[in-house]
Amino acid sequence: MTISTGEAAAVTVLGLGEMGFALAGAFLDAGHPVTVWNRTPEKGDALVARGAQRAATVREAVRAGELVVVSVKGNPTARDLLESAGGEALAGRSVLNLTDGTSAEARAVADWAAGHGIGYLHGQIMTIAPGIGHAEAVVFYGGDRSVYDRHHPQLDLLGGRGTLIGDDPGVPALYGMAVHGTMWGMLNGFLHAAALLESAGVETGRFLEQARPSMSALVSFLPSIAEEVDRSEHAVEFGALKHHLPSLEDLVRESGERGIDTAFPRRTLDLVAAAVADGHADDSYSRLVEHFRKG
Repeated sequence: MTISTGEAAAVTVLGLGEMGFALAGAFLDAGHPVTVWNRTPEKGDALVARGAQRAATVREAVRAGELVVVSVKGNPTARDLLESAGGEALAGRSVLNLTDGTSAEARAVADWAAGHGIGYLHGQIMTIAPGIGHAEAVVFYGGDRSVYDRHHPQLDLLGGRGTLIGDDPGVPALYGMAVHGTMWGMLNGFLHAAALLESAGVETGRFLEQARPSMSALVSFLPSIAEEVDRSEHAVEFGALKHHLPSLEDLVRESGERGIDTAFPRRTLDLVAAAVADGHADDSYSRLVEHFRKG
């Protein structure tokens, strides 16, 4: 089969959950010939009505596409599907695996693909299904650069902020987890703050409006913290860990007095107090990365 680099390259989508359905729709909307497969065939009815072809088997679906996009539940399932198609059916084609999972699982699928001479990219989508195709949608890619370059026009259809991180197919999953881990930490902190404010009759929206400069400054600190972590240099002139302790103690006491859960701030207080006790009182908050490195 001759691989086309044009915008009309044939695309196969394996898996039609919410995300897979959105992916197939984005390719269809851009005028690509699209073949779909799902264990429950009727999930593809609406796509077929829009012009997609429905394949009866994974092998049939794979043979129809130059770019094979996999979006299923779990990388073991993704690998099983690709194996069921067979290396011969996938020869000359490119695989883009957009299945969630761990970095090790992503590398295992990539190793299988490499063993069969199949071009492979792993992608981590950083948006919900309705965000597919939007200019601000982010997708992290890792793996074969030639696949990324060959199918860049198709990848751009998924999100305007797609980025090839490097040749390690496991790193996109780590990037996704790092974003989500940061997000959950911030959200938990904010919701704890919201509960505290509410207990005093203060509207959260009013707080955000009046405290906006302070809240915005929080994000601006991240690059300097990242630099300290990367260099393993944590000593600072201002903002040392010892200066966090009084505020943390106040937050824990205030939360307790107002009947607000103290576990979240207490955990942070314990981490800071332990680092100070270990002789790191004059170090930056970035010093706490050592706690998380211990696992």
